[in-house]
Amino acid sequence: MRHGGQILVDQLKLQGVRRVFSVPGESFLAALDGLHESGIQNIVCRHEGGACMMAEAHAKLTGQPGVVFVTRGPGATNASAGIHIARQDSTPLVMFVGQIDNTHRDREAFQEVDYRAFFTPLAKWAAEIDQTDRIPEYVSRAFHQAQSGRPGPVVLALPENMLSAQADVPDIPAPAAAPASVCGEQIDAVLAMLCRAERPLVVAGGSVWSAQAAQDLARFAENFDLPVTATFRRQDRMDNRHPHYVGDLGVGMNPALARRLQQADCLLIIGARFGDIASGSYELVRPAAPGKTIIHIHPDPDEVGRVFRPDLGFAAPAVDVLARLARRKAPEHPDWAGWTKAAKEDHRQWTIPRETPGAVKLEQVMAWLSEHLPDDAIMTNGAGNFAAWLHRYFRARAFPGHLAPTSGSMGYGVPAAVAAALEHPDRQVVCVAGDGDFQMTLNELSTARQYGAAFVAIICNNGRYGTIRMHQERHYPGRVSGTDLFNPDYAALARAYGGHGETVTRTEDFAEAFQRARASGLPAVIELQLDPRTLAPGQDLETAETGHEAAPAH
Repeated sequence: MRHGGQILVDQLKLQGVRRVFSVPGESFLAALDGLHESGIQNIVCRHEGGACMMAEAHAKLTGQPGVVFVTRGPGATNASAGIHIARQDSTPLVMFVGQIDNTHRDREAFQEVDYRAFFTPLAKWAAEIDQTDRIPEYVSRAFHQAQSGRPGPVVLALPENMLSAQADVPDIPAPAAAPASVCGEQIDAVLAMLCRAERPLVVAGGSVWSAQAAQDLARFAENFDLPVTATFRRQDRMDNRHPHYVGDLGVGMNPALARRLQQADCLLIIGARFGDIASGSYELVRPAAPGKTIIHIHPDPDEVGRVFRPDLGFAAPAVDVLARLARRKAPEHPDWAGWTKAAKEDHRQWTIPRETPGAVKLEQVMAWLSEHLPDDAIMTNGAGNFAAWLHRYFRARAFPGHLAPTSGSMGYGVPAAVAAALEHPDRQVVCVAGDGDFQMTLNELSTARQYGAAFVAIICNNGRYGTIRMHQERHYPGRVSGTDLFNPDYAALARAYGGHGETVTRTEDFAEAFQRARASGLPAVIELQLDPRTLAPGQDLETAETGHEAAPAH
């Protein structure tokens, strides 16, 4: 006989779970008891949103479902931001939520929430376990569901009386390994269609990637002389320094790449959903009349043909397809060398820094990081205009080189950096955050300090919510409303958490400040005091109304 909390934790061990993230609550005390001597590391966070984001980032890094425990009511609702990220980013995740005694259901008991109703629109599956002897069944289904087809989050509610009750029940092993799900005939069909194109473009994205997949994508591109793009915030699908990488189909994409996307006569989309951002709000490639051949490979058959009708489409994991493509010799096809070389030159021109106002030039900081970070560095970020400099001027390393929310969620960078530093303590982890972005989850510096997660957070402080201000100046120029921020002394705040703090007011001081931050071996913060006129690369308050970009710096 075991109590429900012990049964639950024993299932997690069988699933290969090594680390969970949590904010404790009295609603799942039995699960905490089960974790006590389990060998599973329990990273106790400062906010449920941060805990869920850490679990989501952990899943991105490992390809295995992230696991998070939160308490009922406000704990679960706080965590919902992380569930939304996992859903839009197609990340496998299982969240366990403490729940009221199920004999009190429908009385609006203390912190009672109907989690099926609340999370069903956000998660792949939301359920509540009412019988202790069915815990293994529900956990097994949760891990299968989180990883099947298009991966995503699953939410399981755990009534406290169900967890504390005892049962004698057999365990259920982890999902059986599945064989590679792509055959030679499918690869033959892809190559036959691709090799009829005059101007092909490979679009790589999606979740559950691997270092080997990044290498296979590069090898495939080399063998066929193909240009490769990445979808929004999936830039580590291929080393951005590779001669066949030609940029990302993200927010504010390179106009030359946008034209090339329109001009392409064949898109080979591998792993990505190819949504509104990649397609330029469905204007660069129109669902009703794309004007090009579309080959779409995605792990979920329901995604193939969901928006764009493919000329060839099938369900398969990107890693399996790329492993096959990398081993193939290129059949006869048009000469794509000039097309690819021109696309790479477009990308090079786009990454020439455009000067911004002030003594701290964010474009130069990103260029310095791009040149000096080691090949296995991991970059993280949340959301805001600051990220435009990172996406444009930092050449992301191959997987796992970049953790960021395709959902556009602010506050993601710090929790993701904690998760990355815990999983890869031997690698340099750098978080780039805006001042508004950072203040949403800066309390997780305490979590980082407690568990020895050392990373460097670079705070781009321009005193405002920059993205909203940029749009505000375009649509309602000179009428500032709700976008200015008060900021603390970030360096002092980092030191108060037991970390290392620096303030940089001149670009030329950044390199030494970064080296000191790295050498500290602590969670470190470098505040960059930016000119408040700075809004986006090549754009300040004076140019925001027109949307035009400043000339390249020389």
